[in-house]
Amino acid sequence: MSGDPVPDSAGFALTFTARSEHIDELGHVNNAVWVQWMEEVATAHWRAVAPAEHVEAYVWVVSRHEIDYRGNIGLGESATATTSIPEGPRGARFDRLVEFRDTGGKLLVTARSTWVMIDRESGRIMRVPSEVAAPFLKGS
Repeated sequence: MSGDPVPDSAGFALTFTARSEHIDELGHVNNAVWVQWMEEVATAHWRAVAPAEHVEAYVWVVSRHEIDYRGNIGLGESATATTSIPEGPRGARFDRLVEFRDTGGKLLVTARSTWVMIDRESGRIMRVPSEVAAPFLKGS
């Protein structure tokens, strides 16, 4: 990861630069690394926007990823991940969109992930309270 988190009109953004450990035998970022970066940008978004008491009380885990790989980057190249929450939660679940674009703006990877909220104290899945969702929804 490089650069500072950048809130923008589409949600939240971070830039990642491919290092040698990210590169597979084909000379580009391994698909598993894109998934790690999805988790990093989602977690950074949560920590940047949620009040401290929510970060302390709740944790999120992925229950589903739907990913389309359209392009790639090589060693030393960068991609910016933009993430947003397209709609309110459904019970304990919240969908998150992530797009990665190269420095020229070309769309490389898109994903829709379903995240489930867990109460840290009990370790149990719980319905997302409206006050937890509100800061992440457009128009809030």
